[in-house]
Amino acid sequence: MASNVTLLSEEQFLCPICLDMFTRPVSTPCGHNFCISCLTSYWDNEPICQCPVCKEKFERRPNLKVNTFISELASQFMLLQVTDAHIWSPDQLKANTGGAVLCDICTDIQQEAVKSCVECLTSYCNVHLEPHHRAAGLKRHKLVDPLEDLEDRLCREHNHLHVLFCRKDKVLLCDVCASSQHVNHDVVPVPRAYKEMKDLLGDTEAKVQQMIQERQQKVQAMTESVKQSKRETKDVIAYSVQDLTALVSEIQKSQTELVEVMEKKQKAAEERADGFISSVEQELTELQRTAVKLRELKQTEDQLRFLQNFPNASHLPPIMDLSSFSFDRHVEIQHIQKCLVSSVSQLRMLLNNMNTEINSFSASEDATLRYVRQYEVNILLDPDTAHPLLIISDDRKQVRYSMGSGLWGLQNLNPNMFTEHLAVLGQRGFSSRKFYFEVFVGQKTEWCVGVAMASVQRRGALVRSPSSRLWAIWFLEDKFETFSSPGVFIYFGKVERVGVFVDYNGGVISFYDVHTATLIFSFTDFVFTEELYPYLNPCDNEYGSNLDPMVIVPVSHIE
Repeated sequence: MASNVTLLSEEQFLCPICLDMFTRPVSTPCGHNFCISCLTSYWDNEPICQCPVCKEKFERRPNLKVNTFISELASQFMLLQVTDAHIWSPDQLKANTGGAVLCDICTDIQQEAVKSCVECLTSYCNVHLEPHHRAAGLKRHKLVDPLEDLEDRLCREHNHLHVLFCRKDKVLLCDVCASSQHVNHDVVPVPRAYKEMKDLLGDTEAKVQQMIQERQQKVQAMTESVKQSKRETKDVIAYSVQDLTALVSEIQKSQTELVEVMEKKQKAAEERADGFISSVEQELTELQRTAVKLRELKQTEDQLRFLQNFPNASHLPPIMDLSSFSFDRHVEIQHIQKCLVSSVSQLRMLLNNMNTEINSFSASEDATLRYVRQYEVNILLDPDTAHPLLIISDDRKQVRYSMGSGLWGLQNLNPNMFTEHLAVLGQRGFSSRKFYFEVFVGQKTEWCVGVAMASVQRRGALVRSPSSRLWAIWFLEDKFETFSSPGVFIYFGKVERVGVFVDYNGGVISFYDVHTATLIFSFTDFVFTEELYPYLNPCDNEYGSNLDPMVIVPVSHIE
């Protein structure tokens, strides 16, 4: 039968609808052949039942049955294509293994194999292949060109060669697997899957190289900025000390405060920069390892090996948002220097003013926080929206997770409550204005806070994506990420008290570490179409003891 199949062309085994090799072919009464899934889908979307090729109409929709003859013929043709392909050719096998495929039966000097038997899982030289040409039972065995690692290339269940690949399940298939276990799946021939996956791997490799380049540039720029900042800081300190030395008796206190502030801020900035650089260098190491693995996999010429290893090959390590960190102290340094230059000439008269400027410089980060805190609103939690495993305090200012019974699902659930996320909304929604509130989280190991639209999904899982209608930051042990971008870290360190500021008309939502007056993250350039409600999620105990409550606190209680 194989000799006859070789006289046929590939075009004779292509479905006229999908233009790919037949998968479970069926024949219409008019004699045309199609994949059963292609023809069924075509008829489902047409008002009348007709042949897609000749347009012959059928009064009744034919009862389609798989044409086993054409199916077997297509499988045989595909098998010949695969065994003749570059990945299984004897020349390629020699190149990969360093020699020819040898006979498995020879005991003294192994001769070169001329055929491999799919049923026997054995390769034979001309001498030992002779029984397959003579014995009636062996004549029915399927012989192919010599294959190395024959067992790995066969379906363990059906002893047929792997000639197909399931895009849905990412597994290799024989013709029997495809027709019995993957009927409605997206199944393609191995060479086509190899080409597609290799192209995809190339795209992934390009992305990794781009990430590496971005991080190398960021580290270089950050390192240079730190050096420049250090030089400028040193110059300003030296200049200030030189100008103030003549007035030691009157300005000693100011001099000490200035040096302390400058060095403290520089040290803090360097520590933040060092931490950021360390994290980026770790990412570089992981990305470079990934690049090596991708490069090695990309060079794999064995299509089956490539596809067997591919599903895990493009997994990328978690990375930070590079835009979330910057280092630019030049403006601050130049500001204080200008203040000193203008003040020295009138030092005695302006001594008090100079001290005020120094103190103001020390607390410059407080200015923005002082501004947003003036928009404080009174927030009360809405018990009707709370997940059944959450406990709301009587004053509706606190929420905590309770390790309650799993039988809550039997209760009559309020239609407004969250059923999967351990979350609760504020009772009041806001639109067309600015508002601000603060939440005390203390030493909790995991929590999530932000604002959500009224239409945020409450039943079932809430997908973490930009379309979730939830703008929130998620804290996990010692790092932050946004709810919409899991695995992309935006801030490092712990926060005891977080401030949430919303400029509805401006499309901005910002989060602050209240005690350090530091911006954690901002969502910008959004257009809101509904009221926004405060969102609190105290989370469970996945990252350690986490039963402390989240508490909405008034801004006047800040220490």
